[in-house]
Amino acid sequence: MIVVTNKIKVKKGMGAVMAPGFTAPGPLDTFEGFIKVEVWLTQNLTEYDELNVHMYWETLDAFTAWRNSDAFREAHKRPEPGSEEAKKESPILGSEILIHEVASVKESKKS
Repeated sequence: MIVVTNKIKVKKGMGAVMAPGFTAPGPLDTFEGFIKVEVWLTQNLTEYDELNVHMYWETLDAFTAWRNSDAFREAHKRPEPGSEEAKKESPILGSEILIHEVASVKESKKS
């Protein structure tokens, strides 16, 4: 299993507003090899918010297929130039993609 993390720096107050969009129903739900998404909102930051969007995949090939798909392009398309949506300032200040292989897991035995 791999975990792909999109570490996104956004304007203060926008993290909680944006988080549900990453887990809303969509084509990712049925994409081959997709396991789940978790969105973490970093605490104790004062100048900006930070979202860590963790996408769990069966394999790196499955994630790569998603990144190269029409569904991915549609989900990440930019507004048409000149449209009202394009005139709005983006809350995103920067982002970084990190890819991790799950090397070891321990889960609670409590029931």
